[in-house]
Amino acid sequence: MNRLPLYAIFVIMFMALLACSSEQGEEPHDQITHGVTDTRIYIGSSLALTGHASFLGSQTLKGALSYINHINEKGGVHGRKIKIIAYDDGYDPPQCLANTQKLIIEDQVFSLFSYVGTPTTVKVLPLIAEARIPLVGIFSGANDFRVPFNRYIINVRASYYEETREAVKYFVEELGFDKIAVFYQYDAYGFDGLKGTELALKEYGLAPVARGSYTRGTLDIEEGLENIIHSGAQAVVMVGTYDACAKFIQISRRQGFNPVFHNVSFVGSEELARILGKEGDGVIVTQVVPPPDSLESQALLSGVQEFTERYRYYYPDEQPNLVALEGFINAKVLVEGLRRAGRNLNRERFIDAIESIQDFSLGIANTLSFSPDNHQGLSRVYFTVIRNGELTLLTDWAKIREMYVKEN
Repeated sequence: MNRLPLYAIFVIMFMALLACSSEQGEEPHDQITHGVTDTRIYIGSSLALTGHASFLGSQTLKGALSYINHINEKGGVHGRKIKIIAYDDGYDPPQCLANTQKLIIEDQVFSLFSYVGTPTTVKVLPLIAEARIPLVGIFSGANDFRVPFNRYIINVRASYYEETREAVKYFVEELGFDKIAVFYQYDAYGFDGLKGTELALKEYGLAPVARGSYTRGTLDIEEGLENIIHSGAQAVVMVGTYDACAKFIQISRRQGFNPVFHNVSFVGSEELARILGKEGDGVIVTQVVPPPDSLESQALLSGVQEFTERYRYYYPDEQPNLVALEGFINAKVLVEGLRRAGRNLNRERFIDAIESIQDFSLGIANTLSFSPDNHQGLSRVYFTVIRNGELTLLTDWAKIREMYVKEN
């Protein structure tokens, strides 16, 4: 007998609950102000606080709280303080679905916020559509959250397509490469990065010379690595998490296979650099925010300075990092939307307010803009490179070329 997937059962139960509410005489969705009291605005989040992606989830949350706690200490937004209700999903899609159902039905939050990961977040899209609840800031650049356009999804960061396009451009135009492979996590996240790389290569009349994958939550990279080594790839675009990608790079280099390694931003750059140590020299990571510990960023960008100060104030024992900075920026977008929506707050008015944001300064190199038909606020891609276990801004591709020529 065929059985429905667990996530499908959740969706059916959720819709039934909504139907029951409607039958009991609730007002239409756009007239209900869930999660808002005279003194509080309740915001819900599901993200990995334990497990192999816990660095990403915990730092996203801490970065966001660094700004929200500051706003609350100043009196909140229009006299209301923001309360984040965060549940751990361990980077597990069914658990993310269960958490989201609880946030919407039981906690009745005003908005969802700062979800982490493609395979987890993509499962809650039907709930978001049915409840017509905003989701602000996803730690994912997946195209599923951008196409087709969804009024209730507010993306802040650049997409994986933009990251892989920029990487391929530099590999082909700056380094003269024509043999580029892809190593990816075998799920929605990895497939999106793979497709983005394929589309970028197609613009140059190229295709991946090899593809290798691993299963989410494992470190089983050997088969994928073998496929790519035999291809003679000059560069490898990597779409995974820090533990699996670090193992791939370590084994590659110990076997004498030294292409240019490129990781997309979701990898967890600081953890990747920490695990690799000196073996990480020359590994490239594209970013959607500037690295907070870069001297160039701190000297030139007021938003990076502000984040560093707030983060160190609330978390003095931790090091400011890229993931937390992205959470901090997500929180700035959330707060700006709440401010513009005014005291008479509801979900539709909040989204209208977000759409009114144009050329808004976050104190980083590019401004934030939304519109009624564009819900991705930022599009700039930064390049960083690992040197001596630390990330620095990459501005000189000649050094990468010299390293590649020297090692090959």
